[in-house]
Amino acid sequence: MKKSLAILLALTMLAGVLAGCGAANTTSTTAPDTTAAAETTAAASEETAEAAAKTIDTLKIAFVPSREPQEIITATEPLKQLLKDALAKEGYDVGNVEITVGTTYEAVGEGLEAGTIDVGLIPGGTYVLYDDGAEVILTATRDGLSKDSDNAKDWNDGQPTEASDKQAVSYRALFIAGPSEKGQELQAKVNAGEELTWDDLNGANWSVMGTSSPAGYIYPALWLQDHYGKGISDLSSAVQSDSYASAFARLASGQVDVLVTYADARRDYAERWNTEFGRTGSIWEETGVIGVTAPIYNDTISVSKNSPIMDADLIAALQNAFINIGNTEEGKAVIAIYSHNGYQKAQASDYDNERAAQKLIRELSAN
Repeated sequence: MKKSLAILLALTMLAGVLAGCGAANTTSTTAPDTTAAAETTAAASEETAEAAAKTIDTLKIAFVPSREPQEIITATEPLKQLLKDALAKEGYDVGNVEITVGTTYEAVGEGLEAGTIDVGLIPGGTYVLYDDGAEVILTATRDGLSKDSDNAKDWNDGQPTEASDKQAVSYRALFIAGPSEKGQELQAKVNAGEELTWDDLNGANWSVMGTSSPAGYIYPALWLQDHYGKGISDLSSAVQSDSYASAFARLASGQVDVLVTYADARRDYAERWNTEFGRTGSIWEETGVIGVTAPIYNDTISVSKNSPIMDADLIAALQNAFINIGNTEEGKAVIAIYSHNGYQKAQASDYDNERAAQKLIRELSAN
């Protein structure tokens, strides 16, 4: 196709040169028909643009289940048309945008690795775990938060954590204790300025996420290692939740005493804490932070190295498309499901700290 286009452009240029020569020979007797020439040029340009447009039958995009799958599917439905329109401006005619939610974080990583998914919106930890088959192209930016202290007690003033107008490329994971008797005991100890012991933590029932989740596993595991020389696998009672919604439901019911999550998660579940999870008090009053991790680099948009449609041109088009979508109010409303506010171009080295974290987790798991 490229060869045919090159021939077509060469013939068009030759025709232009010949037309120019003819016009030069007749300017003294006949004025050129500029209207007709303009129409002809416009038509030719349109035909050339159509010929240059690249067609993609189906673009497959997958999200990790950090929220309930149906909630993500509903919230991201407008992304299909937004992405088709944005890619059209980049020279791509996309017939269908297919959006799915993986059953686990790892399922999305495996899909990228296998080439059955073209684009994945995944955390840095999932990207690093599957970077043999996935290539990071964008990093999410998000609203900073009104609280960002290393000290857990500073988060426990009973007031909501609010978004700030400062954009951030990192976030923290929090250890959140719930309204159960054990959860309240842990909160009281932290708020009194006392250090938690390993026995304090090991006596609680925990909810964690998949092993490639930065906020739901990796960075909490590193925090435990730094503070106690132990890992999540050393806890007597830790269950894996399939989403943060189910983790908060368990916390609200008292099935678990502690969960690990991203720093603004309580903002996302504050209403459902009362309307769906059956609590009468505010989530800010009934839960408390008992641990704060180091900053975590933001989520990625990654593409499959093994997708049959992926190449350098499409990657550049996807980068521009998602950045442009994130700069519109309609686009921001869609990506807010992941607390994203926009995107900036990324490179693999941005996640070297994540690689170091993954390496340590593997070493801890092997011991």
